[in-house]
Amino acid sequence: MNVVIKVNEEVKQKMIDYYKDKTRDKKIPYAIFQAVDEDTVITMYESGKVMFQGVSADVDAAMWQELDQTNLNNTQNSYDRQKYYDCNAVGSDEVGTGDYFGPIVVTASYVKKTDIPFLEKLGVCDSKKMDDNKIKQIATQIAKRIKYRSVILTNQEYNEKYTTEINMNKIKAVLHNKVLYKLIHEENVQYDYIIVDEFAREKRYYEYLKNVNPIQKDITFLTKAEDQNLAVACSSIISRYIFLNEFDKICDSLHLPLPKGASKEVDEMGEEVVTKYGQDKLSEIAKLNFKNTQRILKSNIY
Repeated sequence: MNVVIKVNEEVKQKMIDYYKDKTRDKKIPYAIFQAVDEDTVITMYESGKVMFQGVSADVDAAMWQELDQTNLNNTQNSYDRQKYYDCNAVGSDEVGTGDYFGPIVVTASYVKKTDIPFLEKLGVCDSKKMDDNKIKQIATQIAKRIKYRSVILTNQEYNEKYTTEINMNKIKAVLHNKVLYKLIHEENVQYDYIIVDEFAREKRYYEYLKNVNPIQKDITFLTKAEDQNLAVACSSIISRYIFLNEFDKICDSLHLPLPKGASKEVDEMGEEVVTKYGQDKLSEIAKLNFKNTQRILKSNIY
């Protein structure tokens, strides 16, 4: 599927910043960058047009197109940010979906208005804006203060689930639904909003869950939700903390310093894993649908 949209200068800069760690080295004529985000290839041209290619192209394009539209009314945006910040909220977020090695971790957290000063003092924000040392310092303090639920999906489980019909976004939807439902119904929390960082439009999100029971409804989907709501930010930090611990366990078991992300360094270490432990080891520790697998295996002969 191919989708092309045109974005304004503000959204253009946000996209450049968002995809900076996912860009390809490949040079495209008249293109500012080409990036790969899970199942989607994104190419931004100097004209401001952006092409999305892949199974979830329409979902990814819609996220940025909607952001472009919301920027037309900055006053409303400011009101919404305050509305979703100064409230009792349940929020969920995930990490690990862009890492070849390491699991996917999804967490749902419940933050009351009375928790906000405490979290602000800790410096809670999106985990992608914090280094790992800072996350390790504050994650346990957050976990002692607020209610949360987390789920870990190992890469072996991910590879068993992933098919052309069950893509990354569907897997994420199922995991978000699981932790949200567990937290809300096991703790009987009183909330103003349930907020999820929008990786899929609302209609598509619930389509992913059509064979799932029970389903958590009444969700507000926000782009960059971790910047707008502290429950989502807490979930991001707790998920990252768990991810780091699980990642370290994998490194220790292999006696290898695995890199995070999906870079050339990942390819090099993947080749070393295959040489030392065999090709089948990748199915236990890596997401096989990533392009890294093709690059790793073509350089190994069996």
